[in-house]
Amino acid sequence: MRATSISLALIAVLAAGCAGNQGGQPQAGDTRFVAGDGKMQVFAAADREPAPAVQGPTLEDGTASLAAHKGKVVVLNFWASWCGPCRAEAPVLKEVAAKTKGTGVEFLGIDFKDRKADALAFERTENTGYPSIFDQPGKVALAFQGTVPPAAIPSTLIIDKQGRIAARALGAVRYTDLMDTVTKVRDE
Repeated sequence: MRATSISLALIAVLAAGCAGNQGGQPQAGDTRFVAGDGKMQVFAAADREPAPAVQGPTLEDGTASLAAHKGKVVVLNFWASWCGPCRAEAPVLKEVAAKTKGTGVEFLGIDFKDRKADALAFERTENTGYPSIFDQPGKVALAFQGTVPPAAIPSTLIIDKQGRIAARALGAVRYTDLMDTVTKVRDE
């Protein structure tokens, strides 16, 4: 009976650790994340909320901002080098970014709660073709609280031409879902 109680308590603790509540934000190197199914949730135009201001230093020592892409559709992808699903979705993001480049769609990564050296190694390996803001403290991610749980890694948002959140996916995105949604929002 005692072993069963200990086992149940251990399961409860482990499950709570994966839930990623706001009080238990992942720290650099922490591999906890909020899992999602990667399905795109599209918001009706009348229900879209404005995206918060997004800006910061890039991994390549430049700067990037959402405002720099005003009038374009922007795909924001929250990722970290320590996140297995982020690695799995990286080729999908890279391919959709390449296929939509020059059509009014821009991609911007948000490297969240990561070590810069690890993030740079990830970028060299994946060669995404678009910049990523280095958001080690998680300030950009927290600005989207209510739309994206702060520990939901990976997460992808599609910002429409008016700067509103048009769609989101929690978890690794699939090619068809991302391409179809990006195209739909771009063609509105």
